Amino acid sequence: MASKLALFGGPKAVQSDPGKIFDWPIVTPEIEEAVLEVLRAGKMSGTDVTRQFEKEFAAWHGVRYALAHNTGTASLHAAMFGIGLGVGDEIICPSITYWASCLPVYSLGGTVVFTDIDPETLCIDPKDIEHRITPRTKAIVVVHYLGYPADMDPIMGIARRHNLKVIEDPSHAHGGLYKGRLVGTIGDVAAFSLMSGKSLACGEGGITITNDQRIYERAVIFGHYERTGELTLEELAAGRGLPWGGYKYRMHQLTSAMARVQLKNYPTQMAEIDRAMNYFWDLLEGLPGVRPHRPPQGSGSTMGGWYAAHGHYRPEEIDKLSVHRFCQAVNAEGIPVSPGCNKALHLHPLFNTIDVYRQGKPTRIANLPEGVDIRQPLGSLPVSEGIQARVFYIPWFKLYRPEIIKEYAEGIRKVIENYKELLPGDPGNPPDSGGWGLTRRRGG
Repeated sequence: MASKLALFGGPKAVQSDPGKIFDWPIVTPEIEEAVLEVLRAGKMSGTDVTRQFEKEFAAWHGVRYALAHNTGTASLHAAMFGIGLGVGDEIICPSITYWASCLPVYSLGGTVVFTDIDPETLCIDPKDIEHRITPRTKAIVVVHYLGYPADMDPIMGIARRHNLKVIEDPSHAHGGLYKGRLVGTIGDVAAFSLMSGKSLACGEGGITITNDQRIYERAVIFGHYERTGELTLEELAAGRGLPWGGYKYRMHQLTSAMARVQLKNYPTQMAEIDRAMNYFWDLLEGLPGVRPHRPPQGSGSTMGGWYAAHGHYRPEEIDKLSVHRFCQAVNAEGIPVSPGCNKALHLHPLFNTIDVYRQGKPTRIANLPEGVDIRQPLGSLPVSEGIQARVFYIPWFKLYRPEIIKEYAEGIRKVIENYKELLPGDPGNPPDSGGWGLTRRRGG
């Protein structure tokens, strides 16, 4: 009997042209005209358009201050300086995230202690934070990973008990809600990426938001020398005129022009993405081997724009079929999926052996007291180290086209229902899976 699976010669599940369902960002004539206006006026390095964007972004989040940056990494760097991180300080951060969530702390003389992730949310595990706090800990970095809002209530409780600052990184979760509250508005400061692959895609840029005047003004003086004349805090104003960090971090106005239009359109686009992605997962409800990565319905929490959408994989439910073999079969059906997510940062040489600044010892421990070693070897964060075998990228639908989405869901269902055919040729998962970045183009 001929196989139904496309991998073995059967017909592909996806037969229809997906059209523009995966195209992102959606560049409209209004965006083009806004960018051209800046070009024609020669205002690329100005700040007038950027300041308007900052006001609008702050208003959307209901916060006092917003400061736009040329990258999301710069916005995180400024947030770290803003809260006062310096030599010998530690931040706590999940190991499964993009490197910019923690790595800028090196240039401030600080270091990072990694936590494990919750296996369901894939975000920082609140239960793995408190025992990692030391007298040197200054902040917790909370990443709303892959759009899923981290569990902020217990995290904020820990932070307040220990007098720690909380930096939110909602770069994957623009517009997402945690129990009805916008992510980015719960901690002391938040830093977003706005690069072209994100769900709120504005070119290349970032933005920091806060209600704390001191954090905001410190972020200004760190990398926005042209704004230091506006500082009001005396100890900062005395050093105005030059960027204290030695960085020029302003957003160029081609980005801020695009950002203003995108921000206006984003709620509608986000709602359509959310409808499409939830429809996809609803079609797969009850199927063994796969689970949606999304908050429970009725929780008041949402996925925002579903950036880098993933699914959970449960090999124990389908005779331990490897996620790599599963994805191979799903791809053959015409469905762009791939195994894994961000690699565990705590295992990279940069956090173990590399001496970035020629200090004579690994940078991770270079500014800590003699004899203190916070490095975390293989085996120290088991969920993070095993997650590559238990998650997979799914298609990121930008438009609600149920007839198209149904073909993609049916392709996954088809593979699961015929998974036994895949077992004999399953080579298992390779030892090195995942990647250091997430953004993909068409199909995901």
